[in-house]
Amino acid sequence: CCRRLLAAKLWENDNGATWRHGVKQKGFELLCVSQFTLYGTLSKKNQPDYKLAMKAAAAEAMYNKFLRMLMDNYEENKIFDGKFGAKMDVDLVNDGPVTIMIESNPTVGRMDTDEAESESGKSSNTDVRVG
Repeated sequence: CCRRLLAAKLWENDNGATWRHGVKQKGFELLCVSQFTLYGTLSKKNQPDYKLAMKAAAAEAMYNKFLRMLMDNYEENKIFDGKFGAKMDVDLVNDGPVTIMIESNPTVGRMDTDEAESESGKSSNTDVRVG
């Protein structure tokens, strides 16, 4: 996910051609926000249910590993994050509407969740919002 995220051509080049430059080419900063709620569902009582989300300790370790990979593959001083598990208010402007899912194992996205977990053992997704 890390290399694909850093290489994803999501911005225009100097000539205005769209989808030509990535984060590194533009020299952009990255703000990473952990979102365990991406794996939330609604219970029969229409209440949020996070049983399918990774447990907090394992999720934090995976998130920190991802941050370290970003820092190792880019400029460490351009990678920012919030506090894991904290309630945060983040203001941003989306330049879209574009949402791209970058999967660490691209074949996982073509299977349902149970099949994917038994097949690969693990997978991670990165939700990229262009802004």
